[in-house]
Amino acid sequence: MPDTLEREDLFDASFLDRLRVLALRLRKRRQLMRRGSQSTSATGFTREFKDYRHYTPREDYRAIDWRLYARLDKLFVRLYEETQELNLHIMLDTSTSMAEPFPEKRRQALRFAVALAYLALSAQQRVSLYSMSSGVHQELPPLRGQGNIEKVIQAVMKLKFEGLTDMKRCFEEFRPSKQRYGIIFIISDFFGREIGSAAEAVARVAAWPGENHFLQIVHPDERQPEIEGELELTEVETGERRRFWLTKRDVQRYVETFDAFVGNLASECASHSVDFMQVTSDEAFEERFLDLLVRGSALAGGA
Repeated sequence: MPDTLEREDLFDASFLDRLRVLALRLRKRRQLMRRGSQSTSATGFTREFKDYRHYTPREDYRAIDWRLYARLDKLFVRLYEETQELNLHIMLDTSTSMAEPFPEKRRQALRFAVALAYLALSAQQRVSLYSMSSGVHQELPPLRGQGNIEKVIQAVMKLKFEGLTDMKRCFEEFRPSKQRYGIIFIISDFFGREIGSAAEAVARVAAWPGENHFLQIVHPDERQPEIEGELELTEVETGERRRFWLTKRDVQRYVETFDAFVGNLASECASHSVDFMQVTSDEAFEERFLDLLVRGSALAGGA
């Protein structure tokens, strides 16, 4: 496939307008939930008032609310809520299987990446973009502010989808613990040379501080291929070719194996408290994006 794509190949003219509508819908939901930026259980002298409690001896008398004392003749101190800036890390699998033979997968993956970035930038959170191939590569430094969405779009348009992704190595190289609390979205088909390779990496991801999500992008034909008879198949990432004679029973066994692979990955994620969601490349983007966020991400304000 070509090294570069035109903008309209990935995002139609109304794409950003639809993202703005989605952001507004989620912002209203956050307001209803009384959630703004991500809060912690800690208290301190910040701008966000949280509650009152009785004053105890040896506390800093400057924390006393003297106006409340004048009304109630009792000493109370004001408690404040500390807010914590979120750091969104978007990790994109750029292996060949994410673009060939179904370029719709690439389009869907990039739309999710841009939408996640837009939502975080519009909420004044920091966004970092990474590609995953033989290793993990930071494509953009941490960005903040809605005006940087164009930089994100330009960066994803330049990504080359080729070769294999060494997911284990990528997860070993990524060091989110060196940065602040993170929300991490890994966007991939999670295909590997071995059926258990993706599941083996879940435990490492689970050890990362913060909130971790696996977003699997697949094409319907990858689960239920419409093939039968004598044919030659090419492994798009290695170029390896093999001739087969496939019966209906062979195809059914493949479907069962594929479902077992996805089920095992989902089960491993669940057992390690890593969110897992599968999206097919033919599904409507907007509704599936909302489905992703209402699962409980802090990026959506706990919606």
